[in-house]
Amino acid sequence: MPDPRPAAAAAEIPAEDAAIDPRAFRDAMGRFVTGVTVATTLDAHDRPVGVTVNSFTSVSLDPPLILFCLEKKARTRPAFEAAGRFAVNVLSAEQEALSSRFARAPDDWAEVPVATAETGAPVLVDALAALDCRTEAIHDGGDHIILVGRVVRLIASDGPGSAPLVYHRGRYSRLAEGPGGR
Repeated sequence: MPDPRPAAAAAEIPAEDAAIDPRAFRDAMGRFVTGVTVATTLDAHDRPVGVTVNSFTSVSLDPPLILFCLEKKARTRPAFEAAGRFAVNVLSAEQEALSSRFARAPDDWAEVPVATAETGAPVLVDALAALDCRTEAIHDGGDHIILVGRVVRLIASDGPGSAPLVYHRGRYSRLAEGPGGR
């Protein structure tokens, strides 16, 4: 009887002890569509900092926990490690420029409408959602740190133009509306 499983992809899967090429790994992960967020906190001088993040996910409903990963060499890392609080802001498709800004310049808050969350973390007023968190744990994750936050407050928007900003294969993308779309 023929094997009903699809044939293996063209890329070769290395043996367990073989090294994985970082570029090949990045390319493979780029095939996974991610949402785009901006994580925000305050530095030691109470100035806002933000960084574009797509390595974000929920962890637990009870208690409500989320996580995001931050590169160890990121300029914002000391602020996120020391603050004890942060917010994660889910961006809309119309906020691509904001994502690009915080990917390049985490200190550039010019003309960015912000509010102060319950924890004191800055939140982006026009984000689709903002999750205000107290830092629950920080873990080592190779060349990144993993920040786990306990959500203490939610802010969500579901108005017109509420499609999320997504990232796929190294560039911003838009979701195609299917038969069940709005």
